[in-house]
Amino acid sequence: MISIEDIKNQKLHTIYPKLYGNNFESKKKDNRFIKLLEAHSTLFNKSEANLFSTAGRSELGGNHTDHNLGKVLAATINLDTIAAVNKSDDNTAVLISEGFPAVTVDLNDLSFRKDEENTTSGLLRGIAYDFKKRGLKIGGFVANTSTNVLKGSGLSSSAAIEVLCATIFNNLYNNDILQPVELAKIGQFAENVYYGKPSGLMDQSACASGGIISIDFKDNSNPLVTQIPFNFNEFGYNLIIVDTKGSHDDLTHCYSAIPEEMKSIANYFDKEVLREVPYELFFDNIYKVRKTINNDRAILRAIHYFNENIRVDKMVKALQEKDIKQYLKLVNQSGQSSYNYLQNLYAHPTEQGLGLALATLESILQGKGAVRVHGGGFAGTVQAYIPIEDTGRTIKIMESIFGKNCVTILSIRENKTLCFA
Repeated sequence: MISIEDIKNQKLHTIYPKLYGNNFESKKKDNRFIKLLEAHSTLFNKSEANLFSTAGRSELGGNHTDHNLGKVLAATINLDTIAAVNKSDDNTAVLISEGFPAVTVDLNDLSFRKDEENTTSGLLRGIAYDFKKRGLKIGGFVANTSTNVLKGSGLSSSAAIEVLCATIFNNLYNNDILQPVELAKIGQFAENVYYGKPSGLMDQSACASGGIISIDFKDNSNPLVTQIPFNFNEFGYNLIIVDTKGSHDDLTHCYSAIPEEMKSIANYFDKEVLREVPYELFFDNIYKVRKTINNDRAILRAIHYFNENIRVDKMVKALQEKDIKQYLKLVNQSGQSSYNYLQNLYAHPTEQGLGLALATLESILQGKGAVRVHGGGFAGTVQAYIPIEDTGRTIKIMESIFGKNCVTILSIRENKTLCFA
């Protein structure tokens, strides 16, 4: 258990570097956790608490491949959701996120509720249900959270909450028996079934694991996760995201069309997902597919899928061999494939913030770094690798277009989701 006095006595200072990399101020982190504990005391009359931290994630490669059991490259990042938590005796889970109403779930009733779709209550109830279904223990708790994982930025703020809730049950009641990939599966189940949103497993896996990881979803029930030690700063680059401030409203159909169209190609070959279709078989039969499917965009998206899977393998190899030039070349290729073939850069002809951001960054970099769409696309963020010496100038230019604080410099987080005490 951690108290405010513990934080003032610098008890967390040895933990911070594993969570936030090298680019942080200990005093600011102390103040953030003190504020969290002060709120916890006010809300629940508790002077000490268990502290938890679950990070957001950044997709590095494998854009829109996980839902067809493809390959991805992702990183756990230094932006996180933190929580102060105490056990309770009434079998009720209470979660209060900063700036939002309290969420209260009676753990005696874990049945699906239609009216809880698209709510945090639904996520929490679904997570508890999956724990119980697995024969694991659940129990009451009171928790309050604070986050700096930017909502709608492609950094997976929702997956961070899912993994956080799963980690609370895992830590408080099950002695941390579950590994990160299992926590990720529980979060995905809750999101798919209780929240009502179809999703792959990449977001939750990357939030839970720590570091840079490659994930092969060929066996979706047991995805292959490989850790890849790498620090972009050591090679002279900052990893940044640029929020173009585009609206995600009314884009659900855009996101859902991507897996649907890819799967329509798989269905032509009597398969459920593209991972089950041999690469050569698809290309040898494109002319037949085109006549039957009557959707050229679906074919282009399938081309992106197959090439992106190959590209992820090459990106992993480049990182393992410390070949930053080859890696950045592949990042640019991934971005071009998303733009030209996956076609997830814009939904409205006159609103193309992602394309504008990419074009501007390419002009700034002049071939010295790399740029690509980040996450789901259509609105939101782009990702770039900027030479450290050019970062200040880049931020100034991007802010002149997209507004103050549109750029976030990311660091790779070493630690997985954890409880401090």
